[in-house]
Amino acid sequence: MEQISGRELAGDSRQNTVGMLEGVAAAMTRWSERWFPDAYIFAAIAVIVVAVGAMAIGAPVKTVGRAFGDGFWTLIPFTMQMVIGAISGYVVAVSPPAAKVMNRLARLPRGPRSAVAFVAFVSISTSLLNWAISLIFSGLLVRVLARREDLRMDYRAAGAAAYLGLGATWALGLSSSAAQLQANPESLPKGLLAITGVIPFSETIFLPQSFLVVAVLTIISVLIAYFSAPTGDRVRTAVDMGVDVSDQETRLSAPVRPGDRLDHSPVITIMIVLLGAVWIWHEFTTKNPILAISNLNTYNFVFLMLGMLLNWRPKRFLNAIAKSVPSTAGVLIQFPLYGGIAFILTKAAVPSGVPLSEHLAHFFVAISSHSSFSAVMGLHSAILGFFIPSGGGKWIIEAPYVIETAKAVQVHLGWAVTVYNAAEALPNLINPFWMLPLLGVLGLRARDVIGFTFTQLLVHFPVVIFLLWALTSTLQYHPPWMP
Repeated sequence: MEQISGRELAGDSRQNTVGMLEGVAAAMTRWSERWFPDAYIFAAIAVIVVAVGAMAIGAPVKTVGRAFGDGFWTLIPFTMQMVIGAISGYVVAVSPPAAKVMNRLARLPRGPRSAVAFVAFVSISTSLLNWAISLIFSGLLVRVLARREDLRMDYRAAGAAAYLGLGATWALGLSSSAAQLQANPESLPKGLLAITGVIPFSETIFLPQSFLVVAVLTIISVLIAYFSAPTGDRVRTAVDMGVDVSDQETRLSAPVRPGDRLDHSPVITIMIVLLGAVWIWHEFTTKNPILAISNLNTYNFVFLMLGMLLNWRPKRFLNAIAKSVPSTAGVLIQFPLYGGIAFILTKAAVPSGVPLSEHLAHFFVAISSHSSFSAVMGLHSAILGFFIPSGGGKWIIEAPYVIETAKAVQVHLGWAVTVYNAAEALPNLINPFWMLPLLGVLGLRARDVIGFTFTQLLVHFPVVIFLLWALTSTLQYHPPWMP
């Protein structure tokens, strides 16, 4: 009788487990694709729920309606900042120099599973700089890797690995919407600013505890990506899936009219970037670098100038912007609704003068303590995040009662933001909403990758909640700083 080695038995057991998880995740994906409406519908439902909640505790209909209208436009500066951040990240990711870096990186992995793990590492690393760069750059990297004839890489697993930056760590990086919002008082609605105060980066994403969470999630994500990547007959390459991964770079056509020459001339780009460089140099040499980069306008300006420089010619730069704009439609229409929600929560008071946000804070204070705050709020934020897929917009909803609860149970306010950030990213792993730009780049469907991201979620969820709970006691509470 043929002997079966322990390694083969372990391999079969692992493949069976992964196959079962893929089946569960695929079923969940089919359900969500069939029944989930557009993310805008969830934002609209949130408005209705919050309005009904305010009226249920005694706020007059007129007061609720006025609060909604007064708050509707309060997030316009932040909305445009988020849009510019997404556009600038996309423009950097699709630039010719980024393509050259991508081609060089694609030569590094030696085997198919190491290639998947490498994509996961690149996705997570770049997400700490900008979530849009991570999503687009990692997706394009997968396509370049898939062209290697010597690398029989599972295209689905690599695609899922490219998504890990947005599903694991982006909210703990520089483009964290909640951290950016709290560090910029001019972007905060006044009612929210009065509750939270200003919380700089040094108290949120630059905390040593936040770095630890990022390090643990990076290691875990890369290991899971490596060991969950199919091998042998289970591998499905891009060719197997009928996906064309040939180089589809759009070449600039030569100028036709004399006026077109300026569109193709780098002189304009050089002059604008030089002016921008003077301002950037001044910002970072006259201010604390942490404070400088925490300014959302500075952050966006740096990446926009970088995108302009890397694309070199104005025509290429404008083409990249045109391709990036459709991905920002959700932000443009949803964020005003979140502004209205914030005002209903904080301004639509009952005759006694107590708004809905305070009632919610009292509820969470009643079920929380200093030690349980992070676990309770983490679970709450993760569950709500599945239905309201918006980092900064959802923070506008949660911040009033999350911060009030943190103050009541004496939890470090910057850590409360980190709790939100780390937990809010978890549902991204199985929510098709944020996958759409990446899936467009890869030519895949959500059901192709979600089995692998669901496997990540099963491990991430308990690890994240445990870390948030365990690290809470390492930080001391101090009152909010008011500008």
